[in-house]
Amino acid sequence: MPRLDRHSQPRHILLIEDNPADVELTRQCFRESRVLNEVHTATDGDTALAFLRRSGPFATVPRPDLVLLDLNLPGIDGREILASIKRDPDLQTIPVIVLTTSDADDDIREAYRLQANSYLRKPVDLDEFIELADVVCTYWFQYVQLPLPERATLLNH
Repeated sequence: MPRLDRHSQPRHILLIEDNPADVELTRQCFRESRVLNEVHTATDGDTALAFLRRSGPFATVPRPDLVLLDLNLPGIDGREILASIKRDPDLQTIPVIVLTTSDADDDIREAYRLQANSYLRKPVDLDEFIELADVVCTYWFQYVQLPLPERATLLNH
């Protein structure tokens, strides 16, 4: 397997998670990835949508290359966030991975119905979580061809 270049531009990941311990664990695991990345966080749905739409205090944040979404959040829950992302023409091409503790068939089915790109159960073992983070980064940032945002496409022509 080719070694990935850690000196290229970081890939931006938006982690939407309200549990501080899970936020820190996820950040730690993604730091271990062979793909250079920067994890941004939102702890509730309103903040997540403001970040994604780059409104208010988030006007200058980078557009995420990938969203990691927990389902159970205060206020606007993960299902509503997912539906909002996939309805918005400016956001719908951002891959959304549901990363949650739930393995309930209803949650999995609903996430895919709402057009999640993937559904992953959070590993409880640290080594497994580190491996999962590396696989996610490698897959989405090394092998998958993602479209440029519409505005970026227009600027490149």
